[in-house]
Amino acid sequence: MGLETDLLIDRRRLKRRLALWRGFAVLLVAGAAMLWLARSSEIPGLGAGHVTRLTVDGFISDDRKLHEAIDKLGKDGSVRAVLVAIDSPGGSVGGGEALHAALTRLRATKPVVAVMRGTAASAGYMTAVAAERIFARESTITGSIGVILQTVDPSELLARLGVRGEALVSGPLKDQPNPFHPLSPEGRAALQGVIGDMYAQFVGKVVAGRRLPEAEVRALADGRVFTGRQALAAGLVDAIGGEPEARAWQAAEKQVPESLPVQDLDIRGTAQRLLGASLGAFVKTLISEWVGVDGFNLLWQLPPQASVR
Repeated sequence: MGLETDLLIDRRRLKRRLALWRGFAVLLVAGAAMLWLARSSEIPGLGAGHVTRLTVDGFISDDRKLHEAIDKLGKDGSVRAVLVAIDSPGGSVGGGEALHAALTRLRATKPVVAVMRGTAASAGYMTAVAAERIFARESTITGSIGVILQTVDPSELLARLGVRGEALVSGPLKDQPNPFHPLSPEGRAALQGVIGDMYAQFVGKVVAGRRLPEAEVRALADGRVFTGRQALAAGLVDAIGGEPEARAWQAAEKQVPESLPVQDLDIRGTAQRLLGASLGAFVKTLISEWVGVDGFNLLWQLPPQASVR
């Protein structure tokens, strides 16, 4: 090998070592910065603060980590207000109830505004009524105030196929509903009573959140959906608009400046966020300094040929 080849190999080795140490340095600096920011964000009065965006989309289920994260927002001095961005067709009764309760607790300490996107129906609307003010688009699909329990009765088909079911029960209503036989009148009445009680709970949340007479809410709560404009006329939402209008309302009514940054709620713990950010910075630095400089060239370059003199 010639002198130039030896120098090239030494240079690449040095670059790899420097890249590794630079990566470790970035990892340490990023970790220290993230730790400081995580701690300082919990100190009331430090910095101007920010507005937190809580996105609720898809099926609403009972999410314990999300509810705990919402409770922490109420104690975080850097959070000046909360935007709840909703795009959900609904969810489970328990999931909607738990999320509504968490936002109601948060509302006691922070200004909470709901912004409906494409859809905010059923449990999505239940989520919205926990906020102080609700904004919707003109074409938002909302409402659907009610509860549904669906089941299938394939008993006749199963009987034709020669399939029979046996159930040993502790009481006549324990196997209601059951795919092997139709609902009994007693079973139907019992299930209807459960649905009625859940429905009354939903109506009560709307009455409390919207400050409307119960009779007026029940007249609207027959399961139908509304557009945003129809919901505004019915008193189910407060205004037509999106996040800009919500921020303007928070500024005018809650003295939360529109210039404050918006941060999306991340339900990961501080350690998880710190690790993710640090590893990301480390990998980015390593790639840019090592592979990005001459890594592919290093991998695919043919070995130097001995020269014949």
